[in-house]
Amino acid sequence: MSALDFNKDFDKQASMLQAFAYNLTKNVEDAKDLFQETAYRAIVNRDKFRPGTNFKAWLFTIMKNIFINNYRKKVKANTIIDSTANNYYINSGQHSVKNAASSDIMMKELHGIIDQIDESTRVPFLMYYEGFKYQEIADQLELPLGTVKSRIFFARKELKELIKDYYAANDMQAVLW
Repeated sequence: MSALDFNKDFDKQASMLQAFAYNLTKNVEDAKDLFQETAYRAIVNRDKFRPGTNFKAWLFTIMKNIFINNYRKKVKANTIIDSTANNYYINSGQHSVKNAASSDIMMKELHGIIDQIDESTRVPFLMYYEGFKYQEIADQLELPLGTVKSRIFFARKELKELIKDYYAANDMQAVLW
């Protein structure tokens, strides 16, 4: 493609590129910058365009990739890195200790509730909770995939009811005390 043909085709797409740039950035000035950067890169990389392919798609892809790269740079730039010396915290003399007693009690209660679920639904549910994929559970338990999915669904449903009943009963006991 000659430089003249390339420029003519680019001019035909310019208004749509500008609209797309505004749609991506939602800001007139940023859209102008994005359009200008796209035009620059398209012209510089003119030799990489293969005639007979979709010129419009090629330009829109360049613009989209520039936008994504700029967005990622902005996100990285907004990351705060604390470079202060941590000597204050080391020498402060105050020690904080996390008390996980309430979360430990709740986990014991939940494990007790889970143990009430029928084993045929509890085992697939616990395997899924531990991070196994549906297909891995099906293979290991030698069950069809649909059966594994439905058993996990029913285990969740039963667990919700058991938790609701358990805590409703315990709230009533707390009121009676």
